[in-house]
Amino acid sequence: MNKITRRQALGTTAGALTVLGIAGATAHAAATDSRAAATPAGTVDEVYQGRRIQITPAAGGGHHGGHHGGAALPTVRIDGRELHVMRNADGTWISVVNHYETYPDPTSLARAAVRELQGAQLAPMQMGGTA
Repeated sequence: MNKITRRQALGTTAGALTVLGIAGATAHAAATDSRAAATPAGTVDEVYQGRRIQITPAAGGGHHGGHHGGAALPTVRIDGRELHVMRNADGTWISVVNHYETYPDPTSLARAAVRELQGAQLAPMQMGGTA
């Protein structure tokens, strides 16, 4: 009668766990791909340091219309409150939270704003003159 050795048992177990791990990773990747396909390109909805960041791409004229050379800007929200963003001529981004540091994209900009806010809420942005 053949007895299985401890080394053979461990090898069989390790092989089975590897197969299960690959299958799990494949299933997770497929689920992630299906979620990504369901969201429009350029859309971000994430929680960063406990704050919800939502970025929606500009549609048509965008909410900023003719600002910044007529280019429509994405809407960036932190915990549902809009973060006013601007795009520089060199393609970098700045916000009202920090006009002095530039970021390569709106997501990096929003994450930096979360860090800078240190838990504070965004105050509503008032545009235009005083009445």
